[in-house]
Amino acid sequence: MTGWQVRRPGPIRGRPLDQVSMPVPTPAPDELLVRVRVCGVCRTDLHVTEGELPVHRPDVVPGHEVVGEVVDWGGEVGPGFGLGDRIGIGWLRQTCGSCRYCLAGRENLCPGSRYTGWDVDGGYAEYALVPAAFAHRLPDGYLDEELAPLLCAGIIGYRALACAELPEGGRLGIYGFGGSAHLAVQVALARGAEVHVMTRGARARALALDLGASSVQGAADPPPVPLDSAILFAPVGTLVPPALEALDRGGTLAVAGIHLSDIPRLNYRRHLFEERRLRSVTANTRADAREFLDFAGAHRLLVTANAYSFDEADRALTDLREGRVAGAAVLVV
Repeated sequence: MTGWQVRRPGPIRGRPLDQVSMPVPTPAPDELLVRVRVCGVCRTDLHVTEGELPVHRPDVVPGHEVVGEVVDWGGEVGPGFGLGDRIGIGWLRQTCGSCRYCLAGRENLCPGSRYTGWDVDGGYAEYALVPAAFAHRLPDGYLDEELAPLLCAGIIGYRALACAELPEGGRLGIYGFGGSAHLAVQVALARGAEVHVMTRGARARALALDLGASSVQGAADPPPVPLDSAILFAPVGTLVPPALEALDRGGTLAVAGIHLSDIPRLNYRRHLFEERRLRSVTANTRADAREFLDFAGAHRLLVTANAYSFDEADRALTDLREGRVAGAAVLVV
């Protein structure tokens, strides 16, 4: 099979990805072998490729928003999967199941967790493996290209909304408007929120307005009203102070990315006083995934998916880095 490997982590302009020939993987007893149809292009893939995340597996195949069909499985996989079933593979690949976090329903914090496209090969290839217990059933009514961004961008945005503690009918600020944000906004609007978007790209601002945002402005500009909650999707630490300043008393800012550039010095009274909160979002649980995919099945989401051919993986990541993608990007395998 053909796949893309991160051979030399570094700036995407240095072409750290190589397209190579690889053997088709053999499923372990608890795994499914999936023929990849499409794979979403996530900003975390960019962090892995550019070395902003430490190398966990040399020459890893990135990609963790995988839509494909089951073609084989290991001997310990129970009933429930059949040949040709369309399933999804997400970021969270494995947890220990026995630590205090797993037992408390907080498996996203498991110290032994492993991740698709970082610890093990992901979906920038013609075939991929997934433990059956971590494979996702997908809602009907969506094209493959529309489903792929749901598997990380959608799930993480859904968890970020929960972490932001947005009150019913509250005012939500979104900083950065890419694949995850354009889905989270739709969930928030469906729940009656008023949404204000701060982002740099003209196309992203237009998409936000089309989806129902009440206002759009520059990435660091103040919104027109105080915010009850905010989510920072852009991996830009310098946006943390203006986002905190935009919060009303008791508001929460949730930082949704796995990587963030350094945060400037905060002023206690201006940024945190009056019970403003700053918190991170770390991966997701399978319960998060099930809830969000059920929501997507019940509420038809508009997924803006920009398709790239499989041979254009490096161009897709470059466009993502340069802010040229409005919505999400997907590789069609």
